[in-house]
Amino acid sequence: MAVITTANLKEDHEVDVYLSCSTKYLSELGFTEHGQRHANIVAHRAYQVLSELGCEERSCQLASVAGYLHDIGNMVNRFNHGGTGAVMAYAILSRLAMPPEEIALVISAIGNHEEERGQAVNAVAAALILADKSDVFRSRVTNTDFAKFEIHDRVNYAAESSALLIDKGQRTITLRLTINTEICPVMEYFEIFLVRMVMCRRAAEFLKCRFSLIINDNQLL
Repeated sequence: MAVITTANLKEDHEVDVYLSCSTKYLSELGFTEHGQRHANIVAHRAYQVLSELGCEERSCQLASVAGYLHDIGNMVNRFNHGGTGAVMAYAILSRLAMPPEEIALVISAIGNHEEERGQAVNAVAAALILADKSDVFRSRVTNTDFAKFEIHDRVNYAAESSALLIDKGQRTITLRLTINTEICPVMEYFEIFLVRMVMCRRAAEFLKCRFSLIINDNQLL
């Protein structure tokens, strides 16, 4: 059995192809970026969540692995990409000889990160949910024609900064955003992210924390 980390996945040709294709194919359908950039940010933030809450190092590494692989199922289809991605991740991690006990944690997290059907079933899954739903930023927009922006494009393009802040002492996890309201009103953020914020609240509660949302210095949750 091998100790697999995100660094190993970044050097893996199969993973690289699947992430690249995920962005390419979703761009054709008008979705925001779901490739290497998003994978790197989610991997980093998932690790950060557990690390700053004092979890043991291997759990933090597995959260990072789940974060890096969580969207590869988009290469197949956007629908149920969490379930598809979990099966794809199982094949990849088995090939790399990760122990089954660790594979179970990673693929359960990937299979539970979609807001339509996901749940924080373990700490790795909770960290992945928080990391994934907090990545709102201008560089995720792949549409170059502002006149054709739909609501997801507008909300992400309007996000000038996005930070996930962990306070172990206060047991709080805070998503702090700066949104340019000349591009879209804050209400549009809630139109597409309200369910995701509820999911983040439940994920934080699984980690025995309180979730907070601050937009333009105004605490909304």
